[in-house]
Amino acid sequence: MENQYYTLMEKQDFFEIIENKYGELAIFIDARDGAPQEPLLEFDGKKTALLKRDERRAIILDNVDSETKGVLAEAEFVMIVEMKADMVERVYGVPVENVEEIEFKGRRTRADELFKAKSKDEVLKSFGAVKIWTGGVAK
Repeated sequence: MENQYYTLMEKQDFFEIIENKYGELAIFIDARDGAPQEPLLEFDGKKTALLKRDERRAIILDNVDSETKGVLAEAEFVMIVEMKADMVERVYGVPVENVEEIEFKGRRTRADELFKAKSKDEVLKSFGAVKIWTGGVAK
């Protein structure tokens, strides 16, 4: 079992947003490992969206096309299509939440990654702590 004590934000360099004849949107991105868990797409109404894929991984979609902004801002739901080369790895629906600003808190490790440290409570929960012993001098 893999424990992650941080949130990894990855920048998706190339993505496509496609609209069908019913006005529904699909976003094509690179496939990631594992199935998404309660995914959510945040959109700032300008040029950046953040796909919160699960509790430990988020995908940054930067430089959203100006013609797409209005359509994406009005969408309540989008389809995410994860591709591995030319093959579809998985397809899933995601609710869209409009936000004032996308927050990128964390430490940039490469041009395309940002690590966000979890709180102590989140680390303890991920670690599966059953007992905590305190030592040292009382505050």
